[in-house]
Amino acid sequence: MTLQQLKYIIEIVQCGSITMAAQKLFITQPSLSKAVSDLEQEMGITIFLRNNRGVILSDDGIKFLSYARQVVEQAELLENTYKHGEPVRRVFAVSAQHYAFAVNAFVALVKEYGKDKYEFSLREMRTYDIIEDVHTQRSELGIIYLSNFNREVIQHILQKTELKFIPQFTASPHVFVSRNNPLAVKDSVSMEDLIEYPRLTYDQGINNSFYFSEELHSTIKSPKTIIVSDRATLFNLIIGLNGYTISSGILSSDLNGTDIIAIPLQSEEIMEVGYICSSERNLSKIAERYLELFKEYIDGYER
Repeated sequence: MTLQQLKYIIEIVQCGSITMAAQKLFITQPSLSKAVSDLEQEMGITIFLRNNRGVILSDDGIKFLSYARQVVEQAELLENTYKHGEPVRRVFAVSAQHYAFAVNAFVALVKEYGKDKYEFSLREMRTYDIIEDVHTQRSELGIIYLSNFNREVIQHILQKTELKFIPQFTASPHVFVSRNNPLAVKDSVSMEDLIEYPRLTYDQGINNSFYFSEELHSTIKSPKTIIVSDRATLFNLIIGLNGYTISSGILSSDLNGTDIIAIPLQSEEIMEVGYICSSERNLSKIAERYLELFKEYIDGYER
């Protein structure tokens, strides 16, 4: 087993494909496949399983990756400290549902490390894919919410994948609407008030279960529904079509401007927003700092 082989494994996980990883590593795909095969044979395990979307980690591969990351990180620390005397390259990845406050905390983190070498990733993703990202250690943290409706199902999935949910704050549900929407003058709205307006929801792909929905009250049917895949499109449609979406009520004028407002929704539901992470591995210093910045933003937000 070599350090280079471990770096190959990490790169394949990051890319989700041996072909893409080979291109990024500037080696041929057969050479990379052979390096993986040799390592699997030496260790006596299967690290990757192949599917129609590329490769995924096996159960043994997930555990192996955890050790590989630690070895590579320590090796890079030694090399940068004693060989070059350069700053350590900071590596951090977070996957999140479509929340502006998760982006705000990420921006603040990047600014802090702006003068150092770093490789950071922020992925706004589907709920199931966030869980899978953290499970396979493609991301160290995942930002999701639990509610009375989805809590039991999500917690069961997290337990099976050896992950844990750590709550950060609880929010009452709000609707995001255009400042020019007729509902904007109301102090609060009911689900009945929303019937005539298009409801905007995030696509959950093949795992399109009500329990994975980013929006509360997903089981209540709407006569007008538009499914989108990114936050910018959703906000544009809120303005352009007088649509609405249900969320936490926390908006970022820095990222989204002032054309959208949040109105309390008459509901007994709650959104408990928090992060998921490995149950077996301690958080890195960068992840801890991200969570501190995350909490600072939420604490400083006037709702």
